[in-house]
Amino acid sequence: MFRAMAFEYFIGRRYLRARQKQAFITLITILSIAGVTVGVMALIVVIAVMAGFEADLVSRILGGQPHVMLMRYDRAFTEYHQILKEVEKTEGVGAATPFIYTQGMLRSKSGASGAVIRGIDPETAGYVIKTLKDVYLPHTYRARNANDTRPEIPGIVLGKELARSLGVLEGDIIYLMSPRGMLSPIGHMPAMKQFKVTGFFESGMYDYDGSFAYIHLKAAQKLLRMGDSVTGIELQVKDIYKARDIAAKIKAKLGFPYWARDWMQMNRNLFRALKYERWTMFVILTLIILVAAFNIASTLIMMVMGKTRDIAILKAMGTTDGSILKIFIFNGMVIGLIGTLLGLVLGLLLCFGLENFEIYKLPGEIYYFSTTLPVKLEISNVIFIITAALGICFLATLYPAFQAVRLHPVETIRYG
Repeated sequence: MFRAMAFEYFIGRRYLRARQKQAFITLITILSIAGVTVGVMALIVVIAVMAGFEADLVSRILGGQPHVMLMRYDRAFTEYHQILKEVEKTEGVGAATPFIYTQGMLRSKSGASGAVIRGIDPETAGYVIKTLKDVYLPHTYRARNANDTRPEIPGIVLGKELARSLGVLEGDIIYLMSPRGMLSPIGHMPAMKQFKVTGFFESGMYDYDGSFAYIHLKAAQKLLRMGDSVTGIELQVKDIYKARDIAAKIKAKLGFPYWARDWMQMNRNLFRALKYERWTMFVILTLIILVAAFNIASTLIMMVMGKTRDIAILKAMGTTDGSILKIFIFNGMVIGLIGTLLGLVLGLLLCFGLENFEIYKLPGEIYYFSTTLPVKLEISNVIFIITAALGICFLATLYPAFQAVRLHPVETIRYG
């Protein structure tokens, strides 16, 4: 068996070494290897960058969002203290915190901007939302001394982009106008309250940094006249990819009118678009390998046409059809394997360079990362790309190989 295989590989290697008059076949062979190399390299780099972009995006989103959000259909939570205890007992839940959600208008000396206002409990919010881990958010500022009669002012934490648009610094006073006001003789008047800027947060996501502001839970309850109730409860889970199962478990445990959504449901359109984009890029870049596969097929067809007399002599000497088939499949797979290995090495080197060196600087005003591209090499993706490339190359060898098998030795020698 091994002798037969050695014979087939020996003949295959001889056919790959084209003579001077077959230099054109050698050129096509080189182009075929180059095509497979470029295709595999491009696939590895693009898929790694897109996977890195998605992983980095997930990290930044979860830095400003909870893993699971629990709310009611009908009204705000009034019994949230008891619900908090029930939720924290659920397996897989790491932390929970109440929150209040509303929209308002922030006004400073330099300008005004609409904002999403979230009332939080500073003692527990940092365990659920990473960007709030080290924020300083007092309920009120106490008077400096007994003679200071200024009213106590609650604190507010702004996203850095929001603070930049308002033109405020730490310690500045801003006004928050809420649509939930009061009726007066001249109609509905929005509620307005002073807040002191106590800090800033930065998640890396412009949507959050440019529109979110956090105030103390008690200040939000007082501003919105909610008493001791909240909008909902935010949860942090131990395994982010089990968030949906945990959300379903909590919903089943509490029953109607409670509902829960995980972070993937809250951002499903974004991640669905990223998934489709990754598959689209895979299909487009695979076309490069397909073009190279056609070159491999062309190379083998020309080789079969140039070696018809040799094939006839081999078959007349007793070489089986299976051996002839293996000779030309071996030739095509050698071309595909060399191209795939070169593409793999170049792809890995390029990924290493993109991850560790500032080869190409992206504009910070468009992308949230402006130094190096996020790269995430997943072994499963690399194996899939290599398998797909070798599979395409193998399919390209079948037609020329079967054409070689169909040659009749007597007729070929007589008329060749």
